[in-house]
Amino acid sequence: MKTIGIFPASGGLGTSTYTHLLNLVPPENVILISRHPDKIPTKYTGGTQAEAAGVRTRQASYETPPSDLEKSAFAGIDVLFLISYPSHVKDYRIKVQLPAIDAARRAGVKHIFYSSLAFAGDPARDPAAASTSAAEVMQAHLATEGHLRHLAETAGPASGFTYTVIREGIYSESTPIYTSFFDPNDASSSSPASSEGDSAILIPHDGKGKGVAWVKRDELGEASARLIARYASSSPSSPESFNYVNKIVLLTGNKEWTLEDTVKVLGEVSGKPELKIREISVDEWVQLPQVKKYFPREEDARTWATAWEAIRQGATAAVTRDLEEILGRRPEDFDVTLKAGTRATAGQ
Repeated sequence: MKTIGIFPASGGLGTSTYTHLLNLVPPENVILISRHPDKIPTKYTGGTQAEAAGVRTRQASYETPPSDLEKSAFAGIDVLFLISYPSHVKDYRIKVQLPAIDAARRAGVKHIFYSSLAFAGDPARDPAAASTSAAEVMQAHLATEGHLRHLAETAGPASGFTYTVIREGIYSESTPIYTSFFDPNDASSSSPASSEGDSAILIPHDGKGKGVAWVKRDELGEASARLIARYASSSPSSPESFNYVNKIVLLTGNKEWTLEDTVKVLGEVSGKPELKIREISVDEWVQLPQVKKYFPREEDARTWATAWEAIRQGATAAVTRDLEEILGRRPEDFDVTLKAGTRATAGQ
């Protein structure tokens, strides 16, 4: 079996992916690369990196010089799961992600899985539309996808370099950033965005029209792990045994939810059935106290606000059955995930 690396092996998606992956492949075939490898649970490492029965760990981050990534972090890895840098700002993401890909190529990595984002429609149905997005958060992903495609095309079949882009659906658990940071588990926040006494969520969107195909983050991690394991177990002489070589796979939830319906579910699980959306301008939204707290720089808030225009254009509305096929079961519905999360928090 091929040697698999996950970089960075941290955060919600990374942790979910390697947790599922280690149930599918021998741990000695896995290398977890993290800024803080000591934080990886010892049940996976056996307590030390030297134990043959445990997964191997390496210390590195996107801030590590590319030459060190090439010589140390990525050395000996056949298949790399490259998880995108955790920022929506395009320029810095591109600055660190593309050199990391180049370092992986120089290190001899033959296949890169890249965790992109489902903010550009369905490439299988409309390739042209799926190569653009109004959302700032998608721009670095599109540039990274393009870089991988260019490398595979220019390297040619003889090089053996290939890639798979996994456009991870919009997390069900990420609704706060799309709803002015409303927290359904916070019983004291009856109107986090309104000063008029009612339960309103103020965002630069009326909640109608195209919506979001919300999907549970841990199921994205599980599906990513299954794809990686499927590829790592495939025969080099039988490329047809893996369907996603040099392709984009779009993982989404079972249905599209308008933002209006999304807020309705939030109201139900929080005990605030009167909860609704009140549309405001971007200029008003960036001045909200909870927005200023999350985005200390107004420029960052304004670039994030482009997400609502992309939603309005249908960038997050596509629904595919790829996640169901990969998991072998129907993914969990958005309202079920939200209700389960609220119950779990209430029981703590």
